[in-house]
Amino acid sequence: MTKRLEGKTAIITGAASGMGAATARRYIEEGARVLVADIGDEAGAKHAAELGENARFCHLDVSEQDDWQAAVAACTEAFGAPNVLVNAAGVLHFAMIEHSTLEDYRRLVDINQIGTLLGMRSVIAPMRASGGGSIVNFSSIEGLGALQGAVAYASTKFAIRGMTKVAALELGVDGIRVNSVHPGMVETPMIGAVTGGAKLDFTPVANRLALRRIGKPEEIANLVVFLGSEESSYSTGAEFVADGGATATHVFGANVG
Repeated sequence: MTKRLEGKTAIITGAASGMGAATARRYIEEGARVLVADIGDEAGAKHAAELGENARFCHLDVSEQDDWQAAVAACTEAFGAPNVLVNAAGVLHFAMIEHSTLEDYRRLVDINQIGTLLGMRSVIAPMRASGGGSIVNFSSIEGLGALQGAVAYASTKFAIRGMTKVAALELGVDGIRVNSVHPGMVETPMIGAVTGGAKLDFTPVANRLALRRIGKPEEIANLVVFLGSEESSYSTGAEFVADGGATATHVFGANVG
């Protein structure tokens, strides 16, 4: 039986942990060759080793243009030119607008927004030369609706949503599809980084969702498998939401209790 990503070569950013790591694992399971790209060298190299011979690790600071050029070169040398890019790397920061520092705001723009732009730009030429490909950009439900205390995060996630659509319009003629994924609340190390490692009780959040639970990284990874595969061959410029029903309602219709 043919695997869903057989013959695909993917660069996955933020692939040392969380949703990026889960996506890398699912891509390997579905027959892809994967460049595990992350700023965390130890965790990234360990994860790539665990994934086996069809995975390689590459250090990548997504906000650095030279790092992107090196990552594409490393992928091409190991497996061939990439025909899938998953821009999963991202950081979260909470602060009310009046307490948001310019430094923190720019940090999120550099990683979340500029990192996504540089990633897309770096794979256009190799994808075009090989006849097309798929780019999957991680936005968020905070790229669809506002959240108090998340001005920097929401701004970058709305930006990713917009640049995804522009890229889809520009690159469709080259057979390159570009879509955004919008996860809701998913328990990942990114949340722990914001809370200082403190364990949170997600029950109050879960009780407000249609499914009454928060998501798992693997559930988002399954959606990204679909978008990287030929199963989504007529999907581009679209928003794919996996949020347990968070965006299915408005404030007066939210589930409580």
